Amino acid sequence: MTPAAVIQQVKALEGFVGRKLIRRHGRGYSLTPDGSAGLEALRNGFDQLAVAVDAMSSGGRRILTVSAVPSLSAEWLVPRLHRFGEQHPDIDVLLHPTVELVDLEHSRVDLGVRYGSGSYPGVVSERLFDDEIFPVYSALRLGRRALKNPADLRGLPLIHTDWAPESGHWPGWSDWLRAAGVTGVNVNKGLRFSDGALAIQAAVSGQGVALGSRALALGHLEAGRLVRPFELSLVTDFAYYISCAKRRAEEPDLIAFRRWILSEAQRESPRR
Repeated sequence: MTPAAVIQQVKALEGFVGRKLIRRHGRGYSLTPDGSAGLEALRNGFDQLAVAVDAMSSGGRRILTVSAVPSLSAEWLVPRLHRFGEQHPDIDVLLHPTVELVDLEHSRVDLGVRYGSGSYPGVVSERLFDDEIFPVYSALRLGRRALKNPADLRGLPLIHTDWAPESGHWPGWSDWLRAAGVTGVNVNKGLRFSDGALAIQAAVSGQGVALGSRALALGHLEAGRLVRPFELSLVTDFAYYISCAKRRAEEPDLIAFRRWILSEAQRESPRR
């Protein structure tokens, strides 16, 4: 609809309820208190209409839109999604990888896999697993002797994940080496990535030793593409959570996906 057509619809609604719902100022509009009173319920109603239209246009198949951080999507979620399809063949999953914190209350996204502190107002969040980091590298591709103790890192190229969260601390090589009691390693050099999955891929290709997240390195460790030379790990201030809007928490499709992903996290937990 054009803006003019929307205004006509609003005027008709104002005539029906007998109250002003919007006010004009300059070149824009804002809601009056009476207009704001119905905003939340109208949003919910339009959301339900959108779900109905999706169901009709998909031939009766149900589509579940899941927002997830790209790194976990690529390294952990995608390799397991086929198992959800096997258990729920009538539900299709649309995976939307993004680092943005999607508004689960007012968007068409059904569920979000979030990485953070777990404090998300207005949503139901369940912890999937905590995260920890430790060195990983490709023993086949790095072309160096096997790492037997942390001091062997001296002279090797380091791969960094540069992330500065708004709250909490993301540990880096300085933190891990301090915990290991190792000095003489230049932590200012090396490849740097803002995405942890890219740091892992750089390690897989033999470009250095990455300080990798266990959640992202797990598949590569199991397949033998990466080696974890040391047991020492640092637990981060963050964890992965599956979240949805509170008002939708009891919808059967959302319950099915949450139960499935929680069972996957428990079965193949990234924690030692």
